[in-house]
Amino acid sequence: MTQEETLDILKLGYNVFLTGPPGSGKTFLLNKYIDYLRGKRREVAVTASTGIAATHMNGVTIHSWSGMGIKEELTGQDIKKLLKKSYLRKRFRDTNILIIDEISMLHAFQFDLINQICQAFKDRPEPFGGMQIVCSGDLFQLPPVQKDGEAKFITESEVWNNMDMKICYLEEQHRQESGKLLALLNCIRNNSANEARELLINSERAENQFPIISTKLYTHNVDVDAINQFELSKIEGKEFVYPMQAEGNKNIVAALKKGCLAPERLVLKRNAKVMFIKNNFNKGYVNGTLGKVIRFDKENRPIIETLRGRCIVAIPTSWTVEEDGVVIAKVSQIPLRLAWAITIHKSQGMNLDAAEIDLSKSFVRGMGYVALSRLRSLTGLKLMGINDLAFLVKKEAVELDKSLKQMSQQTAEEIKDMNSQQKKKGQSQFLRSLPEDGYIKVKAQEQKEHLSTYEKTKLLVIAKLSIKKIAKRRDLTENTIIRHLERLMANGEELNLEHLQLPEARFEKIKSAFQQVGTSKLTQVYEILGEDFSYQELKLARLFLITTKKSDK
Repeated sequence: MTQEETLDILKLGYNVFLTGPPGSGKTFLLNKYIDYLRGKRREVAVTASTGIAATHMNGVTIHSWSGMGIKEELTGQDIKKLLKKSYLRKRFRDTNILIIDEISMLHAFQFDLINQICQAFKDRPEPFGGMQIVCSGDLFQLPPVQKDGEAKFITESEVWNNMDMKICYLEEQHRQESGKLLALLNCIRNNSANEARELLINSERAENQFPIISTKLYTHNVDVDAINQFELSKIEGKEFVYPMQAEGNKNIVAALKKGCLAPERLVLKRNAKVMFIKNNFNKGYVNGTLGKVIRFDKENRPIIETLRGRCIVAIPTSWTVEEDGVVIAKVSQIPLRLAWAITIHKSQGMNLDAAEIDLSKSFVRGMGYVALSRLRSLTGLKLMGINDLAFLVKKEAVELDKSLKQMSQQTAEEIKDMNSQQKKKGQSQFLRSLPEDGYIKVKAQEQKEHLSTYEKTKLLVIAKLSIKKIAKRRDLTENTIIRHLERLMANGEELNLEHLQLPEARFEKIKSAFQQVGTSKLTQVYEILGEDFSYQELKLARLFLITTKKSDK
């Protein structure tokens, strides 16, 4: 199926499973659909199964977005607790289209859990509460690891057969520079391991004169840890040690430690190669950002120079699990890990110019495919070893892939049977069924009247746009928008800011800190709360505290 046909199907509002080999343009097409929707002032939730994949589209993990977190089941009581969270209620109220990228990493049971949550918040019995669901991914990638060793694709979920999912299998190639790599990956997808091995042996690669600083990909944690420790030991100079801090429910703390990727004991030296393991867009890094330690500040905090030349002070951050607005487990660590080597499993979702890959200890089918598909071209490969399992893939994936291709052909025939007028009418009807994000309702008034900059911001607040959206619409910074709100309230304006309310637990912590210092000055509050809270959050919380005081009078 072509990208143009797929985009037409997406615009018609169907639930879509977008798949195809690397280089077929899945992420490009998703971004095109997202731009289309936002250009029409329609809300769309952009998520992915992993943090790294989410950053490719400026999204968040589906676990965080849905409120599912790390849970493996949801009771009726769990659903009731989620329904009480105001920020989740607003999120689901404003969202009618949900995108989930890297769907291969999502368990079938998790797909069902997300469906339950969506149905509850939308209060509708249709799959996912009637939202358009767009899933994207390559099922030849590694499945998620499960405790019982079994991982089921979302096609085996309970909700799948009720979704009327349109399969869009992209087969066009858009990475012209990596033709040999794509040919190799297609051999693996067809379960032609011998042909793949021959193609690799006969290919020209920079084995002896590797021109690019590369990342080493290995199959086992023990090898990755050994390489990282060996490389660190070669660096002369002082060691800086950062132990992880943890508190709360022991079982949940253990799950957090496993899921956050942060080492319990982080050891760094100057010139150590590192990778950030959490997103912080304000600070300029995301999960997967590579760099090296260039020095340490007066407080012994590492300063990282990224590959793009940006210098970032790495400070401790936290991973938490909350229930009823109360933190029940928390781990804190500097969001870094050594990055001379990483496991193939953790590399999923990354794009690498060059990599040294060792497949000699491959222990599950699909590992070779995942590792090789991280590369942009075969010239960036330095193969350190291989075994008989490396180029094999799951038989279930091969059979499912054939089935998905057939279903995609049927979908393509259906769209071809529609003339351009029918498509435009259907797409227009779907667009009209989606509520506007509020901006258009005030745009006419904004253009007709000569309004001050503060009044323009006020109109967008009345339209219930977020701080981020207001800043984008007005081409101003988010801090400037908050200053506008402060000025408006100081001038006696009564603004309904309920849609801007922070998550309850975070607001209560900020409120407590303000009460503790007995002043509205942010610096003292920031010193109490630490780096987990931004000045922007503190300013926003202060607005609500001012509103509360006025109402009390």
